[in-house]
Amino acid sequence: MAAPNVHISTHPCLRAKLSQLRSKHANARETKALIHEIALIVAVEALASELTSVNSGTADTPLGAQYTTETVHPPVALVPVLRSGLGMLEALQTLLPDPVPVHHLGLYREPTTLQPVEYYNNLPYHRPSSASAHPDIAILLDPIIATGGTSVAAIQTLLEWGVKKVVVIAVLASEGGLDRASKEGGAEGQVEIWVGGCDKEVTDKGMIRPGMGDVGDRLFLTIGK
Repeated sequence: MAAPNVHISTHPCLRAKLSQLRSKHANARETKALIHEIALIVAVEALASELTSVNSGTADTPLGAQYTTETVHPPVALVPVLRSGLGMLEALQTLLPDPVPVHHLGLYREPTTLQPVEYYNNLPYHRPSSASAHPDIAILLDPIIATGGTSVAAIQTLLEWGVKKVVVIAVLASEGGLDRASKEGGAEGQVEIWVGGCDKEVTDKGMIRPGMGDVGDRLFLTIGK
């Protein structure tokens, strides 16, 4: 049974698209489109729970009638994990009603130990002068949660940076990876994980089975590097 902060989608369209994405015959263009579409569905479900709508002022319609405008709260930042998280970024930017900051984390798994190694971090060193300009929620984008090591490292980095909450959005996870990532964070509700699907197994090389292969390689045609 999944932890209470783990949310696995049951959307029928997502499940169908996930089965298409698993196929070895899906080319890079099809892979990119399916990652985008699945990320959009998961994000709709996640942000419906994590955000609220608030009044932001008034405006006029083309007929001259006044109406109350709305936006979303609390403030968020998007944090794709390089490389494959970039494939999910446009979906979130499309869904959110206004532009938000985008920060990048670069992490790779050391091939022997499968431990995450950070090679890039562009989180701002200095807090904005206005507290309202600092995001309350960091939305972490990574298509795959396999062993959970990368997710745990990224979550730790974001919480240390000072966000109140980390929302992880993924396409596919393993049961073990979800269990490991869901235990990160001290306070209840500090980490929420939203994922399109879940497989049971991880190979000794840290790949989800049946899974969908290396998403970064499939997106950027670097298979066999």
